[in-house]
Amino acid sequence: MTSRRGLLLLLAPAGAVFVVLLVLPLLNLAEQSFRLYIPGHVGVQPDAPYTLANYTQLLDPAYLFYFYDTFRLSLVASVIGLAVGYPIAFYLARHRSSRVRLAWIGFLVVMLFLSVLVRVYSLALTFGPIGFLRDVAGLLGLESNSTAMTEILVIFGLLHYNIPISALTLIGTIQNVNPRLVDAAESLGALRLGAHLSITLPLSARGIVSAFLICYTLSLSAFVIPMILGKGRVTFISNLIYDRFGMVANYQSGAALSIIMLGLSLVIIYGITRLATARWEQA
Repeated sequence: MTSRRGLLLLLAPAGAVFVVLLVLPLLNLAEQSFRLYIPGHVGVQPDAPYTLANYTQLLDPAYLFYFYDTFRLSLVASVIGLAVGYPIAFYLARHRSSRVRLAWIGFLVVMLFLSVLVRVYSLALTFGPIGFLRDVAGLLGLESNSTAMTEILVIFGLLHYNIPISALTLIGTIQNVNPRLVDAAESLGALRLGAHLSITLPLSARGIVSAFLICYTLSLSAFVIPMILGKGRVTFISNLIYDRFGMVANYQSGAALSIIMLGLSLVIIYGITRLATARWEQA
């Protein structure tokens, strides 16, 4: 009983901060999302009636297109980031030199702390009109100013975060996989690639799912990357929320968009986690 009371006392400050800084603001946001928007007024009026109009307007095909773009491009960037980050993590986890590992890990950490504006504008200059945009577009058979090429640039921007995060997340997971299992498979006649695909990859599946969820969550909430690299052709829900709050001063619509985006993200993350857990239990 005493230990439980002590544990509650230790958790009380963190719980209070969690409630004040996260739960209460989200509840306030949800409450404002049901208020009627009154043109000409900034923010929510105290006497504004409750309504579902802020949510029903999101059924418009234009809004569905924004949601589709956000989840689709985030998914592509997360999968590519995971596919590139896994070999990097494997190389670092299996490298014999501790100095090389520390240097690479330090580089990946520095990449995470690099300003997002530096990342975005470096990509904008590199693949802009005076950069390699025409060459890349020509190789892909696309117009340099096409929507498809703009989407590729946005994905490049998201990969600046996804690759380092996925690599750093997977290093510990791969280190926990005993390399002697692969050696044993090779001694029994398995090819090296086949041994890794049948042993290392399945045993690091939990880390892969974790890395994917982290990358996907960060991609869904990206704001600066689609705003600058999207050039108005690619708009994420975060950009739309910013416009509702900052440009139009329609707080109610912005709050509704935020709640819907939060709900969809939680459902997708929960669904992926449940599917992965069910798969592991069957195995």
